[in-house]
Parts: sequence; structure tokens; C-alpha cells
Amino acid sequence: MSTIKSVCVYCGAAPGDSPVFLKTATELGRILAREGVRLIYGGGGVGLMGATARACAEAGGRVTGIIPEFLIGKEQAFEHAHELVVTRDMHERKRLMFERADAFVALPGGVGTLEELVEQLTWVQLNRHRKPVLVVNVDGFWDPLLALFGHMQATGFVNAERPLSLLVAANAQAVVPRLRAAVAPLPEGSLHGAPEVQVAERM
Repeated sequence: MSTIKSVCVYCGAAPGDSPVFLKTATELGRILAREGVRLIYGGGGVGLMGATARACAEAGGRVTGIIPEFLIGKEQAFEHAHELVVTRDMHERKRLMFERADAFVALPGGVGTLEELVEQLTWVQLNRHRKPVLVVNVDGFWDPLLALFGHMQATGFVNAERPLSLLVAANAQAVVPRLRAAVAPLPEGSLHGAPEVQVAERM
């Protein structure tokens, strides 16, 4: 039986145009701290990234920020992370985030958030890892993407017998229970076995 010890959260470096986005990010950070789940994130101190990390750290949680050197100033690297890893480039950042996480969660965000989310979905679809991938669909933010995925399946570009393995939570409270339920049937150690190492090396 596998357990969730760390979660990589993808989210925007901006707060978005609705207070509910910031509220959800803050709530998720607090929940991760309460549940003893380490937050792995992009290392920034602004937007939803900063709100999630700040809430987790202030609630006594463990935070690992991973940020490329060229973004330290732009995204105001978060000073309260228990561990701040500075990488050479985006590829190294993504590899380390993958290696250290047991699951991936996407809050609202921009193109970077979308790219990271879709990359993990692609690896799952190709059976390269078994870590769960989840979107927090607060205020219907991810509805257009979910509709696009449905369209891809309806038009034959996603095999109906192998639908996208994407979890959806309506709010922050549902995130950890859904992730734990997803990994509970998996054998212990299956989230960080040889296939996962190979994926990381090829990213």
C-alpha cells in the first residue's frame, strides 16, 4: 500500500482575478501542513505559488521550493521554504520536482502550469509512472480544459479504452483524500521505482 508523503503543486505566479483562487491556494497549503504532506513547488514567492507555500510554512508544514536561477528575481524566490533548490534551467527544475513528488496537483495558473500538468498526464498515459495527477477545479477554472479532453476522446485522439487518468477535485479539502484513495491500491514503493527513475533521467 502506497502513501502520499509529498505533493508537487503547479500554480500561477499571479493571483488571478478572483479572490477564490487565492483563498483556495492558501487553504491547500494549510491542509498539506495539517496532513503532514510536504509541499514541492516552483519556489516563487508571488501569486498562488507564494500563497500556497506561505500558508504551508506558517502552519508548520514542510516546504521545498525548486526554482531556476534566472527566475529568482522575477518570481521573488520564497524565503521561508525549508529547502530552496536553485537549478540551472527549467529542465532540471522539472526533473527534481518529479523525483521528489508522490503526486501532482494543479491549481489555477497560466501556460506554464498547463504545460507541467499536461506533461505529467502524458507520462501517465504512456505508462511511464503511476503517480496521481489532479486538478483543483475551483470556480470551474479547468472546465474548458476538461471539455477539450472530452473532445479529444470523442474525436478518436484519446483511446476510449484508456481515458486520461486525471483526478478532479472541486475544492482544496478534497485534494488529499482523493490522492490517498488513488495510491492506496498501489504496492509500497511503486511511486518511486525504476520506471520513475528512467522517466526523470529522460525529462
